[in-house]
Amino acid sequence: MVGRLPDNNGSDDREQRASVAGVFEQHRELLFSIAYRMLGSRADAEDMVQEAFVRWQKRSSQPIRDPRAFLVTIVSRLCLNHLNSARVRRERYVGESLPEPILTLQPGDPQDAEGRLDDSLSMAFFVLLQRLSPAERAVFLLREVFDYEYGEIAAILKLSEGNCRQILRRARQHVTNMRPRYDAPMVEREALLNAFLDAATSGDADRLIALLSNSVILHSDGGGKAPAFPNPIRGPINVARAILGSLRRLVPANMVRWSVLVNGQPGIVTWHEGQPFAVFTLDAKNGLIQNVYIITNPDKLARLNSAARR
Repeated sequence: MVGRLPDNNGSDDREQRASVAGVFEQHRELLFSIAYRMLGSRADAEDMVQEAFVRWQKRSSQPIRDPRAFLVTIVSRLCLNHLNSARVRRERYVGESLPEPILTLQPGDPQDAEGRLDDSLSMAFFVLLQRLSPAERAVFLLREVFDYEYGEIAAILKLSEGNCRQILRRARQHVTNMRPRYDAPMVEREALLNAFLDAATSGDADRLIALLSNSVILHSDGGGKAPAFPNPIRGPINVARAILGSLRRLVPANMVRWSVLVNGQPGIVTWHEGQPFAVFTLDAKNGLIQNVYIITNPDKLARLNSAARR
């Protein structure tokens, strides 16, 4: 009787799958970083990264010269398709839409690939990006934030290099015309945040108004599912009234408040009965608050990471 040789195919398959997954994991943070900035949604970004992994697995039997370029191409195209298909959903969204907040710890946070914890992660930048077309947004981010060359962007997005240059030129014009600069140091922003909260919780309208710039804007996002203002509120008096009125009428008692970094900016997460109730952050310039951002949409708070409660 001839003995049967051991079958190593199962072991080889497992090793191959582990190798394929390992290569993907080397680039996961970069892929998430691109997808989140493209879409402004952590949930959608994670979906795009997962779909990229599925497609990566299907192609793993074929030689891929540059896995990083291949994966960035997949994620960028998936995000661009998602942005184009999401226009109808955005038109039906109740009120202003702000990005799904990410709680960041320090530069180099796992949610921020390659240390890009900068202006491109801020709420102000996302509000600005929403005014660009999907193609402008994709080209602008790949070039200005992730430093890809025009030829690489053209290959990723299936466009000509000349077209990419034209798209970027238009995007830069939009951004230059609309993009304010908020260059207050972190310590100053933290001090303004604390002063704002003290004035608001004490009901001191005059003190609150004194912290706000003449061009201050209050942005809020409840998605039609939580308390929020239907449109941005402008001007220090109107913003102060809106904040104080909402605290009296809409905020439940027994709130728990945690100081965090929200998209790289000093912020607050409030919790009620063990669930996130709101995320609050701001940006500042010349010692005054320029914009206030409040997110109460429960869909956008559902994935807040555990760092908020440490």
